[in-house]
Amino acid sequence: MTDATHPGAPSVQTIQSGYMEQVRRRRLYGGLTLLIFVLLMASGFMVADERNAGGFWEGLHQVGDYPADVLSEAWEKRAQLPSLMVRFFPALIETVNIAAVSTLIGAALGILLSLLATRGLAPAPRLIPVFRRLMDVMRAIPEIVIALVLIFVLGGGPVPAMIAIAIHTAGALGKLFSEVAENASLGSVQGLASTGANWWQQMLLGVMPQVAPNYLSYGLLRFEINIRASAILGFVGAGGLGYELRNSMAWGPGRFDEAAAIFILLFGTIVLFDQISSRYRNRLTHGA
Repeated sequence: MTDATHPGAPSVQTIQSGYMEQVRRRRLYGGLTLLIFVLLMASGFMVADERNAGGFWEGLHQVGDYPADVLSEAWEKRAQLPSLMVRFFPALIETVNIAAVSTLIGAALGILLSLLATRGLAPAPRLIPVFRRLMDVMRAIPEIVIALVLIFVLGGGPVPAMIAIAIHTAGALGKLFSEVAENASLGSVQGLASTGANWWQQMLLGVMPQVAPNYLSYGLLRFEINIRASAILGFVGAGGLGYELRNSMAWGPGRFDEAAAIFILLFGTIVLFDQISSRYRNRLTHGA
């Protein structure tokens, strides 16, 4: 059936039926995809539950036992919490230093990799895929894996943690920086090139002023993430507040007040830097 005013054109009814058929097909595909996902998740959970040392359902009712023990002992010894927080404050400073140094090193390396991997800016366009795959590898390997390897080579301490976080930061920020640099205007770069400026001068004077606010915003956001990462790496002997937390938790009852004090310090620090960085990121990106 065709439209009378436009011979040969499909009618409204034909178009509507075709559209509804596409909608039904799309819903069918979506439902099948969701069903497959649910089945895979259920089967994966069953396999993981069978391979655990203890069953998930058998231990589910004990999930709150450990936090309850920590809170009850911390409440009983609440008068000692301020002194414990002062005692662990140097470890907190070490954790923040690890995060700060690794963020600075990782961001500097990420800027270089991003410019080398951006179309229109890279001095060697044929090597762009190489630098992009390098950034993929750097951010694909978890920090804890890199830290474990470095601890085996260098021994425990903050240096392996700093290197591990810096490597992962360079890969993550390099990807974000590259996406920002792709949107930079090339007019100023071409103008500098016409005056005889070298590649470094073109990047420094033509590109960096355009992308600096977003670069700083992403760098501050990554600093927040690295504070958490440096605390986690302390559990594998990389120093800082995480190392002290692991020791206090390993001793069990009798040292739970120390664990509570460390939790308070870590939580307060993360909230503080989150608020500070959020404020400055808003000022950089939105001028607010």
